[in-house]
Amino acid sequence: MISGRKRGRLGYRRGALLAGFGLTVLLDLFIATAQADGGYVVMLLPSLVLAGAGALIWARRYRQGGQLLPVLAIGLSVASVVVTFGTLVLVGGGSTSGTWGLAETVSLLLAIYVVARYGRPAVAWPAGLAVLFALLLQPQRIGFGIEMVVFGMLLVMAGGGVGAIGVWTRFTAGQRERQIATVRAEQRAEFARDLHDFIAHHVTGIVVQAQGARFIAEQDPQRVITALDQIEKAGAETMSAMRRMVGVLRGADAAAPLAPLAGVSDLQPLLEQFSAAGGAQARLFVEGPLDGLPVDVSTSAYRVVMEALTNVRRHAIAPTRADVQLRRTPDWLFVRVTNDGTAAPRATDRRGFGLDGLGERVASVGGWLRAGPGINGGWMVDAALPIAAGEERQ
Repeated sequence: MISGRKRGRLGYRRGALLAGFGLTVLLDLFIATAQADGGYVVMLLPSLVLAGAGALIWARRYRQGGQLLPVLAIGLSVASVVVTFGTLVLVGGGSTSGTWGLAETVSLLLAIYVVARYGRPAVAWPAGLAVLFALLLQPQRIGFGIEMVVFGMLLVMAGGGVGAIGVWTRFTAGQRERQIATVRAEQRAEFARDLHDFIAHHVTGIVVQAQGARFIAEQDPQRVITALDQIEKAGAETMSAMRRMVGVLRGADAAAPLAPLAGVSDLQPLLEQFSAAGGAQARLFVEGPLDGLPVDVSTSAYRVVMEALTNVRRHAIAPTRADVQLRRTPDWLFVRVTNDGTAAPRATDRRGFGLDGLGERVASVGGWLRAGPGINGGWMVDAALPIAAGEERQ
């Protein structure tokens, strides 16, 4: 799924391309008008039609690996070659009165890019070669001079460069998707571990409470009622966590190592280890009681802080402090991690893969996660985890 921010960037780039393409169309019309030759204008019309048809092809959104896009590009290149030979027949092989449309050339180059970026590989290669052949012949509409042959070769080289850019963009986008998928798989494995430990913790408590209730049943019946209430609460909490986390884990079958759960009570040792490693010093600020938090909320808050501190080590430039703030309200637990370092180059344009997986984890408990530059510099990670909703589900 494409985020709204990314969709906005894609729309802006597409709009900029269309605006630049429109300028090339106006330039073609200006040159045709300056010729003061009605025949020149008439012969330019097929080129402008092809340019518009190409814009309809490369300006659309395509899914990765589609087969329709290369087929349309082949059709466009065949039409361009037909117009080239038709022009040669009309004006004569050695004439210089033919026309060459800049807008058509730009449209063909952009068609090569989208084919290399989104087309199905088995069809994209012949489509790219067909468009390159159309570019090679296009200058021949003016004449058969050696200059036109050289110019055609330059267009082929430009088309090859544009295609290489499309292939590289496709490769980097695919690599990023694979990295994100790997991080999400690792995050699901952590979910599986937490789910196992969480259930084991509560089931053990249920067994202990049941054994105690059986032992005191005849001596103090009132304490049996209390034990049953605790058993009911633990069982409801376990079922709630299972429903949420299994929803995230569906389709994942990776085995996960077992380890004890870490929650907000373990933050102070985590910050001490961070400070002891040198560099930035971590400080913890707590507003409100942290006891009685749902286990999944507590563990998610710990993971947010741990990932944020890890990113401080990896990406922040010359940080001196990292502040961790926890604020509890009746309904929410708010977590904020800030540092005073300088963000790494282009850090504001990309989210880390760890934050992508962490955002999925926070969303699984009904919360949200945001990361970006701080108001006073540095970097800030904000998370909000619902407490009241978690207690209702329990």
